[in-house]
Amino acid sequence: MATQARVRTDEAHRRTVTLSTADIARFLQDTLGSALTAHIAGVKDPKMVVKWAAGTTTPGAEREKRLRATYQVFQLILEAEDEYVARAWFIGMNPQLDDEAPADCLRESRFRDVMAAARAFLSGG
Repeated sequence: MATQARVRTDEAHRRTVTLSTADIARFLQDTLGSALTAHIAGVKDPKMVVKWAAGTTTPGAEREKRLRATYQVFQLILEAEDEYVARAWFIGMNPQLDDEAPADCLRESRFRDVMAAARAFLSGG
């Protein structure tokens, strides 16, 4: 079981580092929506996500890190659940995060906390 989880984590990581920022923004726009993606990235205007997804502009380094971390966690959850469960996981209160939503934690760049919460979720916790 641990080996299977490691393969999922490695595959999610591989996809995260090989895609362009525009591809990641487009995926998140399609699955989480522009407003939630903008919230996670730390921008007020959801139109910025549309521009990132179109490749007409790129986010700054910190925002790109948030987008890539969000994509990686989403991909990890998507290996075991459907996209609706994954989206709900991002916006719901999470006991592993002291009842904060993973989306809010990602906005605060708490990547390790969110990844640990995702792994706990996938292991049944």
